[in-house]
Amino acid sequence: MANNEARPGYYKNPILHADYSDPDIIRVGDDFYMVSSSFNHFPALPVLHSRDLVNWKIINHVFSAFNDKTYDTMQPGKGVWAPSIRYHDGKFWVFFSTPDEGIFMSFTDDPRSKWSAPHCVKTAKGWIDPCPLWDDDGRAWLVHAFAHSRSGRKHQLQLIEMSPDGCSLLSEGKIIYDGALDQPTLEGPKFYKRNGWYYIFAPAGGVETGWQSVLRARKLSGPWEARVVLHQGQTSINGPHQGGFVELENGECWFIHFQDADLYGRIVHLQPMRWQSDDWPLVGEKHTLNGPGQPVKEHLLPSVAQYPQGSQAPQTSDDFANGKPGLQWQWQAHPQEKWLNPTKDALSLACQIMPEYQGEQALYAQPNLLLQKFPAREFSATTELHAQFQHADELSGLIIYGERYAALVLEQRKGQRKIVLISARMSDTGILHQQQRDIADWPSNTPLWLRVNVASGGICHFSYGENNIDWQPVSPCFAAGKGKWVGAKLGIFAASRQAVEQPGNGVYSHFKIEL
Repeated sequence: MANNEARPGYYKNPILHADYSDPDIIRVGDDFYMVSSSFNHFPALPVLHSRDLVNWKIINHVFSAFNDKTYDTMQPGKGVWAPSIRYHDGKFWVFFSTPDEGIFMSFTDDPRSKWSAPHCVKTAKGWIDPCPLWDDDGRAWLVHAFAHSRSGRKHQLQLIEMSPDGCSLLSEGKIIYDGALDQPTLEGPKFYKRNGWYYIFAPAGGVETGWQSVLRARKLSGPWEARVVLHQGQTSINGPHQGGFVELENGECWFIHFQDADLYGRIVHLQPMRWQSDDWPLVGEKHTLNGPGQPVKEHLLPSVAQYPQGSQAPQTSDDFANGKPGLQWQWQAHPQEKWLNPTKDALSLACQIMPEYQGEQALYAQPNLLLQKFPAREFSATTELHAQFQHADELSGLIIYGERYAALVLEQRKGQRKIVLISARMSDTGILHQQQRDIADWPSNTPLWLRVNVASGGICHFSYGENNIDWQPVSPCFAAGKGKWVGAKLGIFAASRQAVEQPGNGVYSHFKIEL
C-alpha cells in the first residue's frame, strides 16, 4: 500500500491536496456540495459534488463574469472571497463577497445547471464572508465579517436581518461579537441553528497559525459565547480552520476546513465531529481532557449510502473536447470570445497582446492565461503545442504561475522560432525582475512537446522534445511560488509583444497530468 493511500475503510487527510480555499458544504439527500473562493479567476466560484465527502468532482461554476468591466483586466487577490452555500425553499443559494464591491447572492434549482446572475445584496467596501440563515419563523438573517484593509475594522462579526428572498438587507446591523481580545482576526462565519441554539462557526487567529472557534447563543440578540473547538494541537496541520459542517441521516457530523500549505494553497481536510452533552461540538480528535480537538490524519470513512468505485479527484487532464477547456480551467480575468478560436479536436488560443505591469510588458498581468490548481505535492504535466503563428513576437507555451513564475515557450522571431525560458518574480515594492533565455532553435513545422515535473516543495523541472519519449531538460530549475491569496497554478497561454489585427494561435491537442 502506497504511503498516500488509506487503509480499507478509512480515508486520509488532506482529502483534496489542491487550493479549494475557504470551503463550505451542504448535504441534500445523499449528495454533498462544496463551494470555495475563486478570487480573480473566471469562470468564478467552483461548485463540487460528492457522494461520500472524500471523493469530489467539479460540476459547475456559479458565474462566468461580473457586470463590471473592472475584472476585464487581471485584479490579483480581488474577486470572490469566502462563499457560503445553503439549500432553502427548494433552491440552492450561494452568498459571497468581493472586498471592494460588496455582498452578492446567486441561486438555482439545479447546481449543475445555470445559476442566476450575481445580485448585489449590499454595496459595501470591506464587508466580507457572508452567510445566511433562514429561521423557523420565516425571517432571514445574514452574518458577515470585515476586511481591515478596506473597512478599517477587524475581529468583528455583524448580524443583519435580510429579506426572505435574499435580495436586500432590512436593518443597519449589529456587531454581535468583537474578538479583538480572545478571537483575533475573527472571520469566515458559517451560520446554523440546532437544538434550540444559534451557532456561528468562525475561524480566528489568522490563516497560517489560527484555529476554529464556535459562537453560540439562545437568542440572536445574544449574549454570544465563544469556544475554540479545533486547533493544531500535537499535529503538523497548521491553522486548521474555516469551513462548514454537515450532519448525516444517522446523526454523524463532519467538518470540512482548509490548511494553508504555502505554495500549494489552502488544501482541504475532513474532520469527524460530534456534539457533546453540553451542546458544544468537538471537532477532530481529543488530545487533552478538556481542550479543543486536533486534526486527524486518518479516520474511518463517513457512513454514507454508496461509495464510488475507486478514488476520484477534481478534474486535471484534458483532451479539450469540442475545442473547449474543461471545468478545471480558469482565466485570469473575464473571458473574452477572441481568446479562443473554435476548433473540433484541439484548443486554439489566440495570441493576445501582453499588457504592461509596473511599466514593463509582463506575463504576470496576462488576462488570457489558462490556469488550473496544483493537484498534489508532486506531479508532472505534459502537453503538445502546434504553433500557428502569423507574426513576429508571438509566443505560446507552458507556465507555472504565481508571484514568482516561469514559462517554457515557443517564440516567433523574424524568420525563425526559438524555445525560450521566461521567468520573473515580484519584489517587496511590486517591481518585476524579468529574465529571458534562449534555449534552442525549433523547426517551423514541427510540433513542440512541453513538460514540467513538479517535485516536493514546488521545485519545477522543465523539458521539451519532438515527441513524448525523448526529453531535453532545461536548466536551471524553478521554485514555484504562491500568488495573491492563492496557491501556485499551472497552465498554457498564447501571447504577443505587439498588437495585430489577425493574431496567430497556439494550438494544444491535450494536457495530461500524472501524479
